[in-house]
Amino acid sequence: MVSSLLFIAENSFFEVERNHDEWHLTERTFDWKFMSIAADPFVKGRLYAGTFDNGLFISEDGGVSWNEAGEGIAESRVMSVAVSSVEKQNGYGVVWAGTEPSKLYRSEDGGATWEERSSFLKLPSEDTWYFPPRPHTHHVHSIQPDIFDENHIFIGIELGGVLKSTDKGHTWEDRKENSQFDCHALTMNSFAKGRIYEAAGGGYAESVDQGVHWQTYNDGLGPYTYLVDVAVDRANPDIIIASGATGPRAAYNADTAETFVFRKENNQPWEIVRSGLPDHSGSTVFALSSNESEPNTFFAVNNRGIYRSTDKGESWKYLNVEWKERYKKMRVRTLLTI
Repeated sequence: MVSSLLFIAENSFFEVERNHDEWHLTERTFDWKFMSIAADPFVKGRLYAGTFDNGLFISEDGGVSWNEAGEGIAESRVMSVAVSSVEKQNGYGVVWAGTEPSKLYRSEDGGATWEERSSFLKLPSEDTWYFPPRPHTHHVHSIQPDIFDENHIFIGIELGGVLKSTDKGHTWEDRKENSQFDCHALTMNSFAKGRIYEAAGGGYAESVDQGVHWQTYNDGLGPYTYLVDVAVDRANPDIIIASGATGPRAAYNADTAETFVFRKENNQPWEIVRSGLPDHSGSTVFALSSNESEPNTFFAVNNRGIYRSTDKGESWKYLNVEWKERYKKMRVRTLLTI
């Protein structure tokens, strides 16, 4: 059973602890802007956080305190971080960090030292990559270490596409036809070996053969093909939820937000989920998560609060925690379930 939720917004780190059926929210603020967080599945309480302009930080106490990671990451903007669930070195899960400008780093000693794995910058498509708000650059927005094969890793460039390595990041394959190039999120499911799920600025795409071939599935999304996050039922790899809007302005800015949660089952079209969720107007895009310990269950958080579904994403209930007025303006990034 999920015991706590972790998420980030601006310079705040949030922990929601569970005590039976009650939930308690704690906010901790720091002197940097959070961009990404990840937990080590092998070491309780060990977290990694990427920041905008302040590098990478490590916590050994579940986010109460943080220390700078070891040297080796040349860029200060760490946009993504992930920990392998199948590769363990020196007592830690192998850590991956992605930056702006786009580079990728690997650590085998819990973040004490880092090795760059950025040969993907030599791929043919690289000269087309760009991030619209800062078109002179681009970044590694998402990282998905393969949960079945420690040699495989997938990264999503914003805006550049999904890239794949089969040798722990030494060499890379370029983006594939029918994948989405404005990649925002990647995930996998333990009941579907070789299946990769992608939420992107052009909609939803997936591969069922370890990224060799891809297919986009946008039926039912209508104009809301700007997807930001995706999660999969831990008991059924064919039940998928995604959060999205018509574009960035409608996704992230609370004053202009108009976002939805979508649900897809098997080969059916996407459907908008409304039951138990806040009105879509003024609702920023949700960060989503599921967890192996709670099948048929999803969690979602945005500026309106925290929500939980126990019926495979069909209906939702608000978690009764203290939700301050200023939270209604925030953009939430990365939801972890521990």
